[in-house]
Amino acid sequence: MTPATSTPDATQQAAPRAEHRAWTWHGSAAPLDLKLRYVPMPSPAAGQVLVRNAAIGLNPVDWKVLGGALVDWRAGHVPGVDGAGEVVALGDGVSADWLGRRVAWHTSLHRDGSFAEHTVVDARALLRLPDALDFETAASFPCPALTAWLAIEKVPVKPGQPLLISGAGGAVGQYLVQLAAARGFVVTAMANARHRDRLLALGAADCIDGPLPDGGGAWTGGRGYFAVIDAVSGDHAARMADALRANGHLVCVQDRVAQWPCDPFGLTLSMHEVALGALHQHGGDEAWTQLRTAGEQMLAALAHARLQPQERVVRPFEALAQLLDDLRLRSFSGKPVVRVR
Repeated sequence: MTPATSTPDATQQAAPRAEHRAWTWHGSAAPLDLKLRYVPMPSPAAGQVLVRNAAIGLNPVDWKVLGGALVDWRAGHVPGVDGAGEVVALGDGVSADWLGRRVAWHTSLHRDGSFAEHTVVDARALLRLPDALDFETAASFPCPALTAWLAIEKVPVKPGQPLLISGAGGAVGQYLVQLAAARGFVVTAMANARHRDRLLALGAADCIDGPLPDGGGAWTGGRGYFAVIDAVSGDHAARMADALRANGHLVCVQDRVAQWPCDPFGLTLSMHEVALGALHQHGGDEAWTQLRTAGEQMLAALAHARLQPQERVVRPFEALAQLLDDLRLRSFSGKPVVRVR
């Protein structure tokens, strides 16, 4: 590990500390069972950096994985995938230019994550922050915004074509509506009526009530769309396939569609799945370069108000478990963010 001694500020942040605070998992699916403890300070390996976190973004996946079905964690694991802060130490092979830099980042579910004062992050996953962008907005960005970008990238750009986003009221939908409208699509947003004014202001041409009712309720609006991007569930996405024209595109952000939703050689629909976390296991350097470039362009747009983030709900580090449980219970509207310092 290269010690952070290049600047006085970096030296202060990377002073030898044996421990730091982290929220740790001990086998329970309940967010309120996370424990705030002192744990050993992590050290970056080759190709990694150590980030002193200033803010942490919370996402639905953060509570969904606590049951252990999607991960193989040991007791004491630190959850969390999104954060923002300053790079305070470098592993071998990482450019010294990163030291002291303000960054946002998304990390793998399979390593210790963001619910801590410091996190080890792969250098290839770092997003440089514009000076004008605050840490709390930056921490709210990676998972929803990068997922939205991956989703819209699945759809060929055809300005003027109708595109429907189901589940548009959430954090991913916040960015999807704006990205789709910027590419020239005529966007219909499907969401609860309380989101209507916000989604129209973000660029949606129309809003319709949704999602479809539980229990198998069908889409009845006809086959009018070139593409549907669904941010509700795999089952919901399958039912939304009835909204697609021939040669249309169905993009599933949550889960995946289990079976092809049309007969062979009929509508010839294209289906796409989106999983940001998959890049940590399977993404090559080219894929990460493309994602970082897109992410930094969007962060610049946020800094200059050309892209609008979801309203933040901010709580102190000591309240992280409670805020995560509130997210699970959907007891507030907005994007939850934890302020570390």
